[in-house]
Amino acid sequence: MNSYTRQEVVVSRDVPAVTVPYGSPVTIEAGCDAVITQQLGGTFTVMVEGNLYRIEGVDADALGLEPIEDITHTHDGPATAESVEDAAWTMLSTCYDPEIPVDIVNLGLVYTCKILPAGAPERFRIEVEMTLTAPGCGMGTMIADEARNKLLNIEGVDEVTVDLVWDPPWSREMISEPARLQLGLL
Repeated sequence: MNSYTRQEVVVSRDVPAVTVPYGSPVTIEAGCDAVITQQLGGTFTVMVEGNLYRIEGVDADALGLEPIEDITHTHDGPATAESVEDAAWTMLSTCYDPEIPVDIVNLGLVYTCKILPAGAPERFRIEVEMTLTAPGCGMGTMIADEARNKLLNIEGVDEVTVDLVWDPPWSREMISEPARLQLGLL
């Protein structure tokens, strides 16, 4: 299934989910009819009774699909600041807003990604500053946590901080040209 194909499913077991856009944890009960509206970055956005929910990839079996495990990134040689930075941008581009089929990098939400030494050879820490499309977005903490967890799966990374910032405020002009084209904003 690609990210734009809607797929109707019946939820096979109680599954933890998060309401979109509020970010409140809920349980979707077994037997509910659901429509998968987005499958990107290892998570699913589903519609149940007119409401959107996000389900983690490890719970894909509840939707009748294969569970999706966390992706780890290893380097071809020793970890360097450059290889970690390349991996960081790659991993950040696998994080998606559950309502928008564009990753947070191409949405222009990631302002900085700094790679710093962590005190031992080939060990690093990453500091990210990112924003959201709207300051009141209830999914903000979840998106930031997802980015942090994915960055921690890079070989040689010991620590990650992801700070949500509001200056400068996000605007549509920050969306990459390919993403604007994809969203029909050109």
